[in-house]
Amino acid sequence: MEYVGYFASILIGVSLGLIGGGGSILTVPVLVYLFNIEPVTATAYSLFIVGLTSGVGSVNYFLKQLVDVKTAIIFGIPSIIAVFMTRALIVPAIPAEVFEVGGFVVSKRLLLMGLFAVLMIAASYSMIKKSVESTETAGPRTYNYPVILLEGAIVGILTGLVGAGGGFLIIPALVVLSKLPMKMAVGTSLVIIAAKSLIGFFGEGGDTMIDWTFLAIVSAFAIAGIFIGSALAKNIDGNKLKPAFGWFVLIMGIYILAKELLGA
Repeated sequence: MEYVGYFASILIGVSLGLIGGGGSILTVPVLVYLFNIEPVTATAYSLFIVGLTSGVGSVNYFLKQLVDVKTAIIFGIPSIIAVFMTRALIVPAIPAEVFEVGGFVVSKRLLLMGLFAVLMIAASYSMIKKSVESTETAGPRTYNYPVILLEGAIVGILTGLVGAGGGFLIIPALVVLSKLPMKMAVGTSLVIIAAKSLIGFFGEGGDTMIDWTFLAIVSAFAIAGIFIGSALAKNIDGNKLKPAFGWFVLIMGIYILAKELLGA
């Protein structure tokens, strides 16, 4: 399973390079189910892997001037604060047994993995449905500051809890709230994800033991996948692959939810 895990790590980067997002949603399942890493540690590892991989992926968008720095700052500041506080304060404060209903115990693992599964299902919907916002409309650049700040904070909290980058939430928000063209929204999203994920990782509590060698190896495979995905993107339309990837994420989300609820 370890070798399957390394191959899956490559696919995380391929997805990011090919369709501009979505790959990070697979990082935690790969770490938990293929490398048998405990969920809380897996969400911390995922922040590092996703942050580093997104940072590398954003370089190409910077070179093509497809990053709106002002929007990245406006959206990124509340998101960074939220993810840092979530990893430093909220996650360590969650008890091993959260609550019990009729003899059914909701553990910390079930809470985090269940939330992650629900997030995967939500992400799959945004990938499968036809997006009317994906047209390259060049409307006037506007900034709905209160909504952008609120959205940034919400995404930051979710990122801190489940370790996913949240690109499927950030990209539509940037297109709708800041009127960014789709390609610029993707590039700006990668910068935001890189910053908040890495800062959130370094806000991790001291109880989490970090295997830096393992983390470096998995990150290297994911980064290699970005270059593969970027090369494939020259000949393959990522938008046509996104619905198929969305169905895969949906199946994975349902599987994880069922597995954790049934204790299989």
